[in-house]
Amino acid sequence: MRIAVGGIHTECSTYSPVLMTVEDFRVLRGAELLRADYFSFLEADGFEHVPLLHARAVPGGPVSRAAYDAFKTEFLERLRAALPLDGLYLAMHGAIKVDGMDDAEGDWISAARAVVGPNCPIATSYDLHGNVSQKIIDQIDIFAGYRTAPHIDTRETMVRAWSMLVQALRTGTRPGVAWAPAPLLLPGECTSTEDEPASSLYRRLPDFDQRPGILDANLMVGYVWADERRATACSVVTGSDKATASKVVEEIAASYWNERENFRFGAVTGPLEAMLDIAEEMTTRPVILADSGDNPTGGGVGDRADVLRALLARGWRDALIAGIADRPAVEACFMAGEGATLDLRLGGSLDPSSPVAEVTAIVVRLDDPGPIAERQAVVRVGGIEVVLSARRRPYHNIEDFRRLGLDPSSVRLLVVKSGYLSRELAPIANPNLMALTDGVVNQDIENLASERRQRPIFPFDRDFDFEPRARFSARWT
Repeated sequence: MRIAVGGIHTECSTYSPVLMTVEDFRVLRGAELLRADYFSFLEADGFEHVPLLHARAVPGGPVSRAAYDAFKTEFLERLRAALPLDGLYLAMHGAIKVDGMDDAEGDWISAARAVVGPNCPIATSYDLHGNVSQKIIDQIDIFAGYRTAPHIDTRETMVRAWSMLVQALRTGTRPGVAWAPAPLLLPGECTSTEDEPASSLYRRLPDFDQRPGILDANLMVGYVWADERRATACSVVTGSDKATASKVVEEIAASYWNERENFRFGAVTGPLEAMLDIAEEMTTRPVILADSGDNPTGGGVGDRADVLRALLARGWRDALIAGIADRPAVEACFMAGEGATLDLRLGGSLDPSSPVAEVTAIVVRLDDPGPIAERQAVVRVGGIEVVLSARRRPYHNIEDFRRLGLDPSSVRLLVVKSGYLSRELAPIANPNLMALTDGVVNQDIENLASERRQRPIFPFDRDFDFEPRARFSARWT
């Protein structure tokens, strides 16, 4: 049997003015996809996997229509050339915003369905911060979503979706998908699965999987920085029995709704200046400060210099900021060379509204892996070291620092553009502080511009009642 594999995966803040282009994506095509570790689980006796195209990018602003159309056109061309097919697996995210388009995943999956026809089962895997719509549900037969945030089960989730597809093809059965929207939209920083009440809610999901007629149960937090009608939390179930699936999606959605007032930030959290006051009093190291409003992995631009300015105003010493996306500054550092002293304007290179810092800096280290967009520079400004990157990117892995000759555990204060900390940084935080900074993914949720969301929805609205109602895929007959 032949299973085609592809998809598109990113997350887009509708509040960001910076459009993503083709160059922002890592694209796997054809045999390259099957060789990638990301898809290395694709092996089953009696099955041929047909690689199409998979495009993935660090979250950011909306994807330009030209970039999306280019990826979609190539994907569909490859899909048509792969026919006939027995199944299609799509590795998606669920929170893409394409400039000028609503529900890009619905558009992508609907287009794929039109090519493969009604008899080919489609399986999808999603980030739990993805947004689901009836248009999406109506095109698919199998759904699996992440169950951890921070995300440590990406591969396991993909395997769940793919395994259900393989089993369906082997047995000749056709699963169905049910879902229940819940009018609740909270940031991931309040709903981390490492903190209560999300921890308990997600621990229960495997128990639902064991119920007769249920194959896979999911709780989707949704993506709060998307001002779109489909942006909401929901439960989604893949099953073989509609009555049981109906009860389960309603139970999961109700359990999430009932906890809506109990979600809290896991880290010590507050305004930037208050967090810096705490950091100044600490004698332990490293204090890790998350610059949450400019977090690239949540869709932030990544070019703001707010925290650098605040530290300079305090005369702070022994701090490391990783990092600020500023290609012009990186290029200036490369022209000057290591050891050079130069005046730099840091920040605001992508979003003109981002704060900047005018500084005199010493170039400490240059990293040139080849492509200009991958270049990095480490500069020292007074007692502060700053990592500059030519492209938007996070610094969440220890290896990110080691590559630059930096030891994140040794500094007094480490600043990263993040919300909740990554699995590698969290264990060394001593302690972890989260600053409620400005940016296109700021945590002031209730005051976000909300022009297109369906209302009422918590916490934008509070005085309303809700009872979950199951909905089904049009394919589940």
